[in-house]
Amino acid sequence: MYLGGLCFITDHKVCGLSYEGMVRLVLESGVQWVQYRDKEGSRRDIYRNALNLRSITRDHNAVFIVNDHTDIALAVDADGVHLGRDDLPAQKAREILGKDRLIGVSTHTIEQAVDAEASGADYIGFGPIFRTETKDAGSPKGIALLAQVRSRIHIPIVAIGGINLDNVRSVLAAGVDAVAVASAILNADIKENAGRFLDIIHSPGG
Repeated sequence: MYLGGLCFITDHKVCGLSYEGMVRLVLESGVQWVQYRDKEGSRRDIYRNALNLRSITRDHNAVFIVNDHTDIALAVDADGVHLGRDDLPAQKAREILGKDRLIGVSTHTIEQAVDAEASGADYIGFGPIFRTETKDAGSPKGIALLAQVRSRIHIPIVAIGGINLDNVRSVLAAGVDAVAVASAILNADIKENAGRFLDIIHSPGG
């Protein structure tokens, strides 16, 4: 299953479009991985949105991950779930989802990254790499620590936090498998921004 390149994370606070609207635009730009993050909606609304986004991403052969809610990920037949530090442990999520769905785990230290791999995570999110206003995720970790994490674990690493078109090359150079981006795609022309990220990621030496 595709686990490289660019992971688009939805963010309703940055963009006035509906979740469906923003996801359609990034998929049309060529993005192949969407993570549905909704920290404010009711569980019923999250389920309904996730069901709709699952249908759209399937039409584009894109990977669809639900943030936080393991049960909703299973209910809508998502490709997997991404777990924060306050969500279910990865082992319990695996019991619910089975072996064929993806489990990502947010990490902020080398120790958390190592533990996530040991717990059976398929990939980790690591960050924030740079300062970000999208969510309160703590102090920036920087490129040097990201490179240390890469040397310690073998599963894919998705870098997150403050990544934009100006700094994405330095993040990729640390050896990550993908970058996760929300505001740097949503804050202007969504299709153009997503396309520019993809051009950099897939360019030689990107």
